[in-house]
Amino acid sequence: MTHKLREMSLVEFKRCTETTDMVIIPTGAIEGYGPHMPLGTDIIVAEAIAKKVADMIGALVGPSIDVGESSILRTFPGSMMVSEEHFKGYVRDICESLRGWGFKKFLFMTGHAGNVSLIDCICKEYRDKYPEMQTIQVDWWRFAMANSGDFLDNTGYMAHGHASECGTSVMLYLRPELVDMKQAIRHELEEKYYNSFADIIQYIPLNKMSASGIIGDATSATVEKGEKIVEACVSKIVKFVAENF
Repeated sequence: MTHKLREMSLVEFKRCTETTDMVIIPTGAIEGYGPHMPLGTDIIVAEAIAKKVADMIGALVGPSIDVGESSILRTFPGSMMVSEEHFKGYVRDICESLRGWGFKKFLFMTGHAGNVSLIDCICKEYRDKYPEMQTIQVDWWRFAMANSGDFLDNTGYMAHGHASECGTSVMLYLRPELVDMKQAIRHELEEKYYNSFADIIQYIPLNKMSASGIIGDATSATVEKGEKIVEACVSKIVKFVAENF
Protein backbone atom coordinates (compact mmCIF):
# COMPACT_ATOMS: atom_id res chain seq x y z
CA MET A 1 0.00 0.00 0.00
CA THR A 2 1.25 3.48 -0.87
CA HIS A 3 1.61 6.11 1.84
CA LYS A 4 1.81 9.00 -0.63
CA LEU A 5 -1.29 11.15 -0.90
CA ARG A 6 -0.80 11.91 -4.60
CA GLU A 7 -0.73 8.20 -5.45
CA MET A 8 -3.88 7.28 -3.53
CA SER A 9 -7.39 6.88 -4.84
CA LEU A 10 -10.15 8.55 -2.84
CA VAL A 11 -11.07 5.13 -1.44
CA GLU A 12 -7.50 4.55 -0.26
CA PHE A 13 -7.34 8.04 1.21
CA LYS A 14 -10.54 7.53 3.17
CA ARG A 15 -9.17 4.26 4.52
CA CYS A 16 -5.95 6.07 5.47
CA THR A 17 -7.87 8.66 7.50
CA GLU A 18 -9.40 5.81 9.47
CA THR A 19 -6.03 4.33 10.43
CA THR A 20 -3.81 7.36 11.09
CA ASP A 21 -4.05 11.03 12.00
CA MET A 22 -0.39 11.75 11.25
CA VAL A 23 0.93 13.35 8.08
CA ILE A 24 4.50 14.03 6.97
CA ILE A 25 5.01 17.10 4.77
CA PRO A 26 8.32 17.26 2.85
CA THR A 27 9.71 20.69 1.98
CA GLY A 28 12.81 21.47 0.00
CA ALA A 29 14.23 23.71 -2.68
CA ILE A 30 15.17 24.01 -6.33
CA GLU A 31 18.62 25.58 -6.33
CA GLY A 32 22.19 25.24 -7.52
CA TYR A 33 23.63 22.25 -5.70
CA GLY A 34 27.11 22.03 -7.11
CA PRO A 35 27.98 20.73 -10.57
CA HIS A 36 27.52 17.11 -9.52
CA MET A 37 24.01 16.99 -8.02
CA PRO A 38 20.49 17.89 -9.20
CA LEU A 39 18.84 21.22 -8.49
CA GLY A 40 16.13 19.43 -6.51
CA THR A 41 18.45 17.61 -4.11
CA ASP A 42 16.78 19.05 -1.00
CA ILE A 43 13.25 18.02 -1.93
CA ILE A 44 14.34 14.69 -3.42
CA VAL A 45 15.99 13.77 -0.11
CA ALA A 46 13.13 15.11 2.02
CA GLU A 47 10.61 13.05 0.05
CA ALA A 48 12.72 9.90 0.28
CA ILE A 49 13.20 10.23 4.04
CA ALA A 50 9.51 11.00 4.52
CA LYS A 51 8.58 7.84 2.65
CA LYS A 52 10.99 5.71 4.67
CA VAL A 53 9.56 7.05 7.94
CA ALA A 54 5.95 6.71 6.73
CA ASP A 55 6.52 3.12 5.66
CA MET A 56 7.64 2.29 9.19
CA ILE A 57 4.97 4.14 11.16
CA GLY A 58 2.00 4.10 8.79
CA ALA A 59 1.72 7.87 8.40
CA LEU A 60 0.49 9.70 5.31
CA VAL A 61 3.05 11.53 3.14
CA GLY A 62 1.34 14.76 2.17
CA PRO A 63 2.02 17.15 -0.72
CA SER A 64 5.64 18.13 -1.24
CA ILE A 65 6.71 21.78 -1.24
CA ASP A 66 9.36 21.78 -3.95
CA VAL A 67 10.44 25.43 -4.03
CA GLY A 68 11.55 27.28 -0.93
CA GLU A 69 13.39 30.39 0.25
CA SER A 70 16.66 30.11 -1.70
CA SER A 71 17.66 33.73 -2.12
CA ILE A 72 21.19 33.00 -0.89
CA LEU A 73 21.67 30.93 -4.08
CA ARG A 74 19.81 33.18 -6.51
CA THR A 75 22.85 33.68 -8.78
CA PHE A 76 23.27 29.96 -9.54
CA PRO A 77 21.58 28.77 -12.77
CA GLY A 78 18.24 27.08 -12.14
CA SER A 79 17.74 28.43 -8.61
CA MET A 80 14.13 29.30 -7.86
CA MET A 81 12.53 31.01 -4.90
CA VAL A 82 9.22 32.13 -3.47
CA SER A 83 8.63 34.93 -1.02
CA GLU A 84 8.39 34.05 2.64
CA GLU A 85 4.75 35.14 2.83
CA HIS A 86 3.74 33.14 -0.24
CA PHE A 87 5.53 30.09 1.11
CA LYS A 88 3.85 30.32 4.50
CA GLY A 89 0.45 30.98 2.94
CA TYR A 90 0.71 27.96 0.66
CA VAL A 91 1.82 25.65 3.46
CA ARG A 92 -0.93 26.95 5.74
CA ASP A 93 -3.56 26.19 3.10
CA ILE A 94 -2.24 22.65 2.68
CA CYS A 95 -2.25 22.15 6.44
CA GLU A 96 -5.80 23.43 6.73
CA SER A 97 -6.94 21.00 4.03
CA LEU A 98 -5.30 18.11 5.86
CA ARG A 99 -6.66 19.25 9.21
CA GLY A 100 -10.10 19.31 7.65
CA TRP A 101 -9.71 15.62 6.84
CA GLY A 102 -8.90 14.78 10.44
CA PHE A 103 -5.11 14.96 10.58
CA LYS A 104 -3.86 16.22 13.93
CA LYS A 105 -0.17 15.28 13.94
CA PHE A 106 2.09 17.09 11.49
CA LEU A 107 5.74 16.19 10.93
CA PHE A 108 7.51 18.62 8.63
CA MET A 109 10.47 16.98 6.90
CA THR A 110 12.41 20.12 6.07
CA GLY A 111 15.14 19.45 3.55
CA HIS A 112 16.22 23.06 3.10
CA ALA A 113 17.62 25.37 5.77
CA GLY A 114 15.93 28.43 4.28
CA ASN A 115 12.52 26.95 5.08
CA VAL A 116 13.17 26.17 8.74
CA SER A 117 12.22 29.54 10.23
CA LEU A 118 9.10 29.69 8.04
CA ILE A 119 7.91 26.27 9.20
CA ASP A 120 8.70 27.37 12.76
CA CYS A 121 6.15 30.17 12.42
CA ILE A 122 3.45 27.78 11.19
CA CYS A 123 4.13 25.22 13.94
CA LYS A 124 3.88 27.92 16.62
CA GLU A 125 0.64 29.20 15.13
CA TYR A 126 -0.86 25.71 15.20
CA ARG A 127 0.37 25.11 18.75
CA ASP A 128 -1.45 28.23 19.95
CA LYS A 129 -4.56 27.98 17.78
CA TYR A 130 -5.22 24.22 18.00
CA PRO A 131 -4.10 22.81 21.38
CA GLU A 132 -5.23 19.31 20.37
CA MET A 133 -2.70 19.23 17.53
CA GLN A 134 0.98 18.25 17.54
CA THR A 135 3.56 19.65 15.17
CA ILE A 136 7.25 18.82 14.90
CA GLN A 137 9.94 19.70 12.41
CA VAL A 138 12.99 17.70 11.35
CA ASP A 139 15.60 20.10 9.98
CA TRP A 140 17.04 17.30 7.88
CA TRP A 141 20.62 18.38 7.12
CA ARG A 142 21.19 19.64 10.67
CA PHE A 143 19.64 16.42 11.97
CA ALA A 144 21.96 14.40 9.74
CA MET A 145 24.94 16.40 11.00
CA ALA A 146 24.01 15.66 14.61
CA ASN A 147 23.46 11.95 13.95
CA SER A 148 26.18 11.01 11.48
CA GLY A 149 28.47 9.67 14.21
CA ASP A 150 31.85 8.58 12.89
CA PHE A 151 30.51 7.74 9.45
CA LEU A 152 32.29 10.60 7.64
CA ASP A 153 35.95 11.31 6.96
CA ASN A 154 35.67 15.07 7.35
CA THR A 155 34.29 17.25 10.15
CA GLY A 156 32.59 20.63 10.33
CA TYR A 157 31.63 22.33 7.12
CA MET A 158 33.99 20.09 5.12
CA ALA A 159 31.61 17.23 5.94
CA HIS A 160 28.32 19.12 6.26
CA GLY A 161 28.67 22.20 4.08
CA HIS A 162 26.56 22.76 1.00
CA ALA A 163 26.66 19.78 -1.40
CA SER A 164 29.66 18.30 0.42
CA GLU A 165 30.46 14.90 1.91
CA CYS A 166 27.25 14.29 3.85
CA GLY A 167 24.81 15.59 1.26
CA THR A 168 26.52 13.86 -1.62
CA SER A 169 26.73 10.57 0.29
CA VAL A 170 23.01 10.70 1.11
CA MET A 171 22.15 11.31 -2.54
CA LEU A 172 24.50 8.54 -3.67
CA TYR A 173 22.52 6.17 -1.46
CA LEU A 174 19.04 7.43 -2.27
CA ARG A 175 19.33 8.43 -5.94
CA PRO A 176 22.75 7.46 -7.33
CA GLU A 177 21.63 7.88 -10.93
CA LEU A 178 21.31 11.64 -10.33
CA VAL A 179 24.86 12.16 -9.01
CA ASP A 180 27.87 12.71 -11.27
CA MET A 181 30.91 12.13 -9.08
CA LYS A 182 33.22 13.10 -11.94
CA GLN A 183 32.07 16.67 -11.32
CA ALA A 184 32.50 16.55 -7.52
CA ILE A 185 35.14 18.84 -6.05
CA ARG A 186 36.63 19.87 -2.71
CA HIS A 187 36.20 23.53 -1.78
CA GLU A 188 37.62 25.06 1.39
CA LEU A 189 36.29 28.35 2.68
CA GLU A 190 38.44 31.40 3.17
CA GLU A 191 39.33 31.82 6.83
CA LYS A 192 37.15 34.93 7.19
CA TYR A 193 34.01 32.81 6.83
CA TYR A 194 34.71 30.54 9.81
CA ASN A 195 36.91 32.65 12.08
CA SER A 196 36.30 33.59 15.72
CA PHE A 197 33.21 35.58 14.67
CA ALA A 198 31.48 32.52 13.19
CA ASP A 199 28.83 32.72 15.92
CA ILE A 200 27.60 36.01 14.46
CA ILE A 201 24.91 35.40 11.85
CA GLN A 202 25.85 36.84 8.48
CA TYR A 203 23.88 37.02 5.23
CA ILE A 204 26.46 36.36 2.55
CA PRO A 205 25.37 35.16 -0.91
CA LEU A 206 26.74 31.67 -1.41
CA ASN A 207 28.43 32.63 -4.69
CA LYS A 208 30.72 34.94 -2.69
CA MET A 209 31.98 31.90 -0.78
CA SER A 210 32.01 29.34 -3.59
CA ALA A 211 31.85 29.69 -7.36
CA SER A 212 30.76 26.05 -7.72
CA GLY A 213 28.02 25.99 -5.08
CA ILE A 214 29.99 23.39 -3.11
CA ILE A 215 31.23 24.21 0.38
CA GLY A 216 33.27 21.32 1.74
CA ASP A 217 34.52 18.04 0.35
CA ALA A 218 32.18 16.32 -2.09
CA THR A 219 34.91 14.03 -3.39
CA SER A 220 34.98 11.83 -0.27
CA ALA A 221 31.28 10.89 -0.47
CA THR A 222 30.27 7.23 -0.80
CA VAL A 223 27.10 5.17 -1.02
CA GLU A 224 28.04 3.32 2.17
CA LYS A 225 28.32 6.54 4.18
CA GLY A 226 24.98 7.71 2.87
CA GLU A 227 23.29 4.47 3.84
CA LYS A 228 24.63 4.64 7.40
CA ILE A 229 23.53 8.26 7.81
CA VAL A 230 20.04 7.68 6.41
CA GLU A 231 19.35 4.51 8.36
CA ALA A 232 20.61 6.00 11.65
CA CYS A 233 18.53 9.14 11.18
CA VAL A 234 15.36 7.34 10.11
CA SER A 235 15.61 5.03 13.12
CA LYS A 236 15.92 7.98 15.48
CA ILE A 237 12.96 9.81 13.92
CA VAL A 238 10.80 6.67 14.16
CA LYS A 239 11.84 6.20 17.80
CA PHE A 240 10.90 9.78 18.62
CA VAL A 241 7.50 9.44 16.98
CA ALA A 242 6.81 6.18 18.82
CA GLU A 243 7.67 7.74 22.18
CA ASN A 244 6.18 11.20 21.72
CA PHE A 245 3.35 11.03 19.20
